[in-house]
Amino acid sequence: MQLKNIELREYQKNIANTCLKGNTLVVLPTGLGKTIIAIYVAVKRMEQFPDGKVLFMAPTRPLNAQHVKSFLQFTDLSSNEVVLITGKIKPEKRIELYKKARVIVATPQTIANDLRENRIQLENFVLAVFDEAHRAVKDYSYTEVAKAYLIQAKNPLIIGLTASPGGEEERINEVMKNLFIKFVEIRTESDPDVRPYVKEVEREYVYVELPPDLEEIRKKLLEVYDEILEWLKEHMFIKSKDVSKKELLNLQNSLIASYERGMENPINIWGMIKVSQALKVLYAIELLETQEISVFAEYLRELQASKKKAERLLITHKNFREIFSKLDEIEKKYKVHPKMEKLLSVIKAILKENEKNRAIVFANYRDTVDKIKNFLLENGIKAEMLVGQAKKRGKGLSQKEQIEIVRRFANNEFNVLVCSSIGEEGLDIASVNYAIFYDAVPSEIRAIQRRGRVGRQTEGKVIFILTKGSRDQAYFFSSLMKEKKMKRVLKNIRFAKIKSSLIDWLK
Repeated sequence: MQLKNIELREYQKNIANTCLKGNTLVVLPTGLGKTIIAIYVAVKRMEQFPDGKVLFMAPTRPLNAQHVKSFLQFTDLSSNEVVLITGKIKPEKRIELYKKARVIVATPQTIANDLRENRIQLENFVLAVFDEAHRAVKDYSYTEVAKAYLIQAKNPLIIGLTASPGGEEERINEVMKNLFIKFVEIRTESDPDVRPYVKEVEREYVYVELPPDLEEIRKKLLEVYDEILEWLKEHMFIKSKDVSKKELLNLQNSLIASYERGMENPINIWGMIKVSQALKVLYAIELLETQEISVFAEYLRELQASKKKAERLLITHKNFREIFSKLDEIEKKYKVHPKMEKLLSVIKAILKENEKNRAIVFANYRDTVDKIKNFLLENGIKAEMLVGQAKKRGKGLSQKEQIEIVRRFANNEFNVLVCSSIGEEGLDIASVNYAIFYDAVPSEIRAIQRRGRVGRQTEGKVIFILTKGSRDQAYFFSSLMKEKKMKRVLKNIRFAKIKSSLIDWLK
């Protein structure tokens, strides 16, 4: 096995050399060649162990299909030697492929399932690559596979790849613990050895104001939310009304756990009801501010039809009664959210500048992705959507359809790809020059992943469409703060690793 069609940059060689010394977490900005580093290490390991195999994992099939393509492009391996394993392949066939192939590319869920059923043995695998390694927390399949790999493999070596391990030191340490990491190789855009290869990504902020009648509904919802928080504060469930959604979710989990342990006092039961109501109102506000009015209206009607006590009590509030009285009217009036109109004007401007320009639009909700795609098509924009597989209800794409859409976009068959979260991780579409955030995300990991879809080979632009004074803005600034914190934490970890290595050398 040999490398072809590629020459490693100096920083890639340095990182690869560390990877060959022991289990390594590679934190490298998107577009700077993490996959190439892993392929180089795979080549070196298979030179060292001629009978060895490589396991390369990523969370989604489209991403894994790209990794297969990269192995075939940059090594002399044949398509019989590099195989994509999915749950769609019959178990007997998978067992056969595991034995014959030299490089196995799969989702960790598939590997974990086949380990449990004893369909795959890992003793001859000399390298395991965990792409999007920030997922290696809690009970995600990466942790199960990593443990099994270290137990079974005769000559194990692990590489974790990520652009964004998260801003909490605790989370980063958990990733390192779960993947048995010994070395950490970190580069940021400002490091001198990678700076020449970082393409400039410009940022633009486009603000949208809610019309007065929608703003009035928002105020009514905020009043309800404030009343609920006041109750929770008075009854000592929260210290301050300045509480995040994450804190409310943690409180809800804590109250449910207490209830399940038999602590059924009335105040705790009311606490559970109030927290549930707070989260429901918060979600309604978020939908109103950022999504289609029809989505907001549908959610309120679901609350109205619910038999649960929290919802039944919530909709009797006078503010909710007033909102329900106007719901049909505003749904007819606002067929399209003001953000959607703004998005259309932004995309038209992009295509007017150059009809070959291409953009990825990110939205949090699958319904919104579908509506954006249809709205763009109705207005003469060539658009497709990329979403995950269908769950209990709603529209979804099979893994085969996902791969086909990515291929068509890469071949310039349409201008705009509208994505749910599936489009955030790893999509390697070199000539995309615009990423548009239809709504913001509070997660620094997801924000970095989204931005990483542009500026990979040419300069790009990220456009944020934000509703003024909304959760949009709050989420946006939250992700910025978390990203800054992540960079500080990573620098501290890197400094600590350098310091400990120096102390070891001086001993």
